[in-house]
Amino acid sequence: MPEPSPTPATALARLARGARGAVVAPHHLATQAGLAVLAAGGHAVDAAIAANAVLGVVMPHGCGLGGDAFWLVWDEAAGEQVALNGSGRAPAAISAARLLEAGLECVPLRGPLSITVPGAVRSWADAHRRWGRLSRDAVLGPAIEQAGAGFPAWDGLIGAIEGLWPQIGDQPWATGLGRVWRPEARPWRSGEVIRLPALAATLQTLAAEGFDAFYDGDLGERIARGLASAGGPHTLADLRSHRSEWGVPIAASYRGVRITSHPPNSSGVFALLLLRVLERFGPPPGAAFDVRGWSSAAWIHLMLEAAKLAYADRDAVLGDPAARDVPLDELLSDAHVEALASRIDPRRADAAPPPVRTLVGGTAYLAAVDAEGNAVSLIQSNAAGFGSGVLDPDTGVHFHGRGASFSLTPGHPNLLAPGRRPAHTLLPGMLFRDGERRPWVVAGSMGGDIQPQIHAQLVSALVDGGTDLATAVVATRVTVEPDGWFAPPISVLADAALPAGVEAELRALGHRLERAPFDGALGHEHAIELVDGGPAAGGSLAAIADPRSAGLAAVR
Repeated sequence: MPEPSPTPATALARLARGARGAVVAPHHLATQAGLAVLAAGGHAVDAAIAANAVLGVVMPHGCGLGGDAFWLVWDEAAGEQVALNGSGRAPAAISAARLLEAGLECVPLRGPLSITVPGAVRSWADAHRRWGRLSRDAVLGPAIEQAGAGFPAWDGLIGAIEGLWPQIGDQPWATGLGRVWRPEARPWRSGEVIRLPALAATLQTLAAEGFDAFYDGDLGERIARGLASAGGPHTLADLRSHRSEWGVPIAASYRGVRITSHPPNSSGVFALLLLRVLERFGPPPGAAFDVRGWSSAAWIHLMLEAAKLAYADRDAVLGDPAARDVPLDELLSDAHVEALASRIDPRRADAAPPPVRTLVGGTAYLAAVDAEGNAVSLIQSNAAGFGSGVLDPDTGVHFHGRGASFSLTPGHPNLLAPGRRPAHTLLPGMLFRDGERRPWVVAGSMGGDIQPQIHAQLVSALVDGGTDLATAVVATRVTVEPDGWFAPPISVLADAALPAGVEAELRALGHRLERAPFDGALGHEHAIELVDGGPAAGGSLAAIADPRSAGLAAVR
């Protein structure tokens, strides 16, 4: 039987190569905006904000002004990497006890109760103050143009709107979203121009008055009124008291490569834990890696079984570290990693792992590297396709639903409480080769609960498979996830053909393998490689946007 051929998307994926800057994002208009900012002399942070702002206009089901963000920034001049937590906190007037008293068993996925204070725009302010070179007008100009003059409706956006509207269209808090995103009470036609004048005016206010105006100015007052009118418990004080948090990235070694990510309440530690467990088994012996993925069913099996264990650890400890310690050293310790590895049966899948909660997913990842070698790995989200479904028509801001990840179970590490940040699926990443000062690869993905697996598979493909960046990104993914909102993680999906015999071997090991579409169902991974140290060392850049997305990689 002939070997299955690559899908058209993988066959067409190519690395973009340049020497003076690179941007990757899940929509081509966002990439274009970021690259234009780099060409104007902007810092990688300027380019990241520009791309992020455009995504909030043209890809609102993935991110926007009303969402959260996590950053990793490589500062070339300082020779250091910095983490910036731009996730928001629960309003002061909400708690698990109050929702339980109201008869709820969980935080609703949609509606005003799922909205925590949006943290993304405050993080833009903090990052721009520290590193920005261009004016806010220059950085936000592309997003203002797309929102005001309009952009063409595209199939991914149309599908997201039409998939959500039947679920929420009869809710009183959804009227704003209907007015803005279904103004004619019908689906958009592909290519039809969408104009968002209220959002354009909000972006113009941020350009004129500063990013902090989202919280501190008249705009903040209007946003607070919009949340209150939708039935939210939010107050102006909740907005004005919100602050980002600077931190130190967390790291773990994988066969001589240092993998960094964002500390909790990000899920970054679980990507590191997954890799640490895999490292205990040694590299896959003689297994080739190509666009169909690993030819070793045994290695894929180890990845899936390690992920099941990481899920359980995540549910047991992940929450807001300001409220309850997340034991990072213990999680990544040799003793704990060995204990987890010893629980994996290389001959049989665990058919009954403990049930775990499904955290809210739905994300946009982007990365930028500038001519000086500064690098940004940024993940920003509204969650679950338009987040809460609440949109303030006065400001054009629609709000995320990350609060739906909170638990209402007393004593849970991710318990909903006033001022607390929820556990997040979001995890930005960078890779550093052993002994090298600068990043080797800047990468991350959307994909909800499976983000740690997507990232670990990229790392394994690069390090164990020795493959190029494009092949590592576009190759068939195989992931395991909960079989329901609170269920055992036993649902195994592959999003394209695997090498001959691998699917049969995985089933023989006990995995319930099914096929997912090659369209982002198993995430979008985008990446930039700093070849030979990148621009600061006289090297170059290679970039790839996942063909599962509407994205683009662009370089200078």
